[in-house]
Amino acid sequence: MADLSIGDLARRTGVKVPTIRYYEQMGLIPEPPRTEGNQRRYGRAELDRLTFIKHARDLGLPMEAIRDLIDLGAHPERPCGDAERIAAEQLATVRDKIARLQRLEAELERIMAHDHGAHTVADCHVLRALADHSLCDGDH
Repeated sequence: MADLSIGDLARRTGVKVPTIRYYEQMGLIPEPPRTEGNQRRYGRAELDRLTFIKHARDLGLPMEAIRDLIDLGAHPERPCGDAERIAAEQLATVRDKIARLQRLEAELERIMAHDHGAHTVADCHVLRALADHSLCDGDH
């Protein structure tokens, strides 16, 4: 694979140029060599690394977890348990978020069910419930 400019790398991975620079600053991607004109040049390793980071971010993994996973990948002889633990922690986080969103959904449906066609703001239960948390059904 020929050397890629930062713009080419961005297009191939779907990661914006400022984000690529940010990942370099954070040490997630090694600083690439530069041309005589001071342009960054990337190869297959950087493309693969950036693809890995983007996929991990798409799955919601925090940067520290991604850093740990990159470190694990540099040691192929190590057991997979740490990677599995990181994935399990992210799964628990996602499930917690889903449960919270389901509570929010139920509360919004409950609040909206009280209006039954209120035609004026004075009769609007949505506005009253937002102004007075005691009208809500628990925490959310």
